[in-house]
Amino acid sequence: MIRPAAIVTGGARGIGLACAEALADAGFNILVADLAEKPAGGLPEKIIARAAKFAYHRCDIADLAGHAALVDAAMDAFGRIDCLVNNAGIGAVVRGDLLELKPENFDRTLDINLRGTVFLSQAVAKAMLATPATAARSIITITSVSAEMASPERADYCISKAGLSMWVKNLALRLAPENIGVFEVRPGIIRTDMTAGVSAKYDALIDGGLVPAKRWGEAAEIGAVVAALASGKFGFSTGSVINVDGALSVPRL
Repeated sequence: MIRPAAIVTGGARGIGLACAEALADAGFNILVADLAEKPAGGLPEKIIARAAKFAYHRCDIADLAGHAALVDAAMDAFGRIDCLVNNAGIGAVVRGDLLELKPENFDRTLDINLRGTVFLSQAVAKAMLATPATAARSIITITSVSAEMASPERADYCISKAGLSMWVKNLALRLAPENIGVFEVRPGIIRTDMTAGVSAKYDALIDGGLVPAKRWGEAAEIGAVVAALASGKFGFSTGSVINVDGALSVPRL
């Protein structure tokens, strides 16, 4: 049996690594796309230990000219792309008063989180459609509860994720007739390198009742959801938003 293949952007650490590991456990070969020239931290071994093939491609998704090379790298490594996990992204360049938000910081956040993700999805979808499907195919985008919940001190980040949410809806409509599942996964407060610098703040907020589940989320919990969606078992749910946030985003009085 031919193993399906997945691209995971920003897959060298945190949520992206958890997604890559979960997909490898689920039977996928994995290409990780990230900023470093070479994979570090035992990344290849973590995937290969799961009986999967591993490939790596250095890529800044904000550079649209590099998308074709990423697609080619996956096709050269595996001869197919069955799943794209859009995980690469950054937080607000500077948190602060939105009335002081600088255009260059706004542009940087949207170039990576929104523009880069939109056009990489487009490139991968075209590659999927150019090859016969022999397994379930999916494009899964990691957004955030900030796609809906406002944070004025990082409005650029919220805007980028809200834009991605609308992109997922449109992409789902376009690809539904092609039997390509398109999903949005919205993490809440997840323990990763990105949140390490504000862990004390979120510890206090969680203790104060912000998260009904009364704890941090773990990256592996996001990976488990992504692997389930990539399996094809939820294909008729294409276009859905899956919150992984301990009920943080549920409106309350």
